[in-house]
Amino acid sequence: MEKLIITCALKGAETTRDSNPNVPYTPEELAVAAEEACVEGASIIHLHVCQDDGTPTMDPAIYEKAHDLIKKRTDAIVQFSTGGAVGMSLEERAAPLDLKPEMATLTTGTVNFGREVFYNPAQYMETLARKMAELDIKPEIEVFDAGMIKNALFLVKRGLLEMPLHFDFVMGVPGGIGGSAAELNFLAGMIPEGTTWSVAGIGRHETTLGTMAIAMGGHVRVGFEDNIYYHRGVLAESNAQLVARMARISREIGREVATPEEAREILKMK
Repeated sequence: MEKLIITCALKGAETTRDSNPNVPYTPEELAVAAEEACVEGASIIHLHVCQDDGTPTMDPAIYEKAHDLIKKRTDAIVQFSTGGAVGMSLEERAAPLDLKPEMATLTTGTVNFGREVFYNPAQYMETLARKMAELDIKPEIEVFDAGMIKNALFLVKRGLLEMPLHFDFVMGVPGGIGGSAAELNFLAGMIPEGTTWSVAGIGRHETTLGTMAIAMGGHVRVGFEDNIYYHRGVLAESNAQLVARMARISREIGREVATPEEAREILKMK
């Protein structure tokens, strides 16, 4: 079995210190958190940024500062989010791509997101896919429900995405696919041979789905964007603590953890 890629999502647009005081905000704090996560085994850093007060933003200047500080401290793959926060325009969401990160997310469909709607019509998908191709950015296909896999494969047929794709199954968001073992097996069975996948279990699903992915040969995403707890009712102390648990579980069953350079090879980024 190939080595495990661990992605660490340091914070999300909706994740604030009101829910966990350990959430990093500033570029400097994000860089420190990224370094700590990489020491524990993360090879991809999934990046959202915010204003100093925690307000989500897609400001390219803040992305650039965070990216540069992370690269000074680590050799991780820095993956920009193009999801932003619910309600942001396509122009806002696409703006940081001009910085040419190695990797960025591409959500291939619209989904209810709790009481909100995460809007991703065909125009958004196509525009972001074209821009990533033009700038040689590796897309990660964010899948909140099964139809998004089909949408991504349709973009391949249209020449807007290239194989092999890498999928991230985001499971347990209210309004999207659930977090059961059957649903993970279903998604993993839908993707073409030769593609890779990871799972981001939301909240209480993070550890169980991550453990399943390790055993199935998939990859794992953890971090404060998806889950702020270490155990039920016990806040996680850091993103690194969540990464360390997945790395420990993987090594316990004999699956080694990939370095950033090995992750690039697995994802065909070299």
